[in-house]
Amino acid sequence: MTDLMPDPRDHRPLIGEPLALDLLNTRWSGTPVNDALTDVEQYGIWLSSNGLTGRCAADDAGLTAIRQTREAILLAAQDVRGQGELGAEARDGLDAVLAHGRIRRTAGPAGAEERVETDRPEWLAPWLAADDFLGLLAQGVHRVKQCAHEACILHFFDTSQNGRRRWCRMAVCGNRAKAARHYVKARG
Repeated sequence: MTDLMPDPRDHRPLIGEPLALDLLNTRWSGTPVNDALTDVEQYGIWLSSNGLTGRCAADDAGLTAIRQTREAILLAAQDVRGQGELGAEARDGLDAVLAHGRIRRTAGPAGAEERVETDRPEWLAPWLAADDFLGLLAQGVHRVKQCAHEACILHFFDTSQNGRRRWCRMAVCGNRAKAARHYVKARG
């Protein structure tokens, strides 16, 4: 989880996961599925919650690019959950986003400095999210998880020592699952 203060207008149920997973969590369970990236204003709120307001503009081009990136990361997350590795389609989706930028290293007063450069401004937040996803995979594919509650579609990065976390939030989804098991057991 990050140390950022979420934007008070951000009404998503799970905020503060690493950037890539926070992007996936702009969709959450509901009928229909809730989506926090329905318009430019909501995109601006997501940028604000992730400390990107000063670096990225909330505009239609950025909204389109971030939605494309969300779908690419979702496909990749589904692949690693199902197969344990990225399939060709998932790699192509991530690479399509990453093709819009690069890390430029320069010599600074304290040594190497890195700066992300993108071909167009609207690709900075998407590029950062795709790059973050690859960084999470490098820390352990098995730690990128979707909540185990059948009605929840939220994602989290499992930082537990044994890597056995199951719920996006124990206080919500974990307790629902416990209550459901108790109900079934009590009914016989």
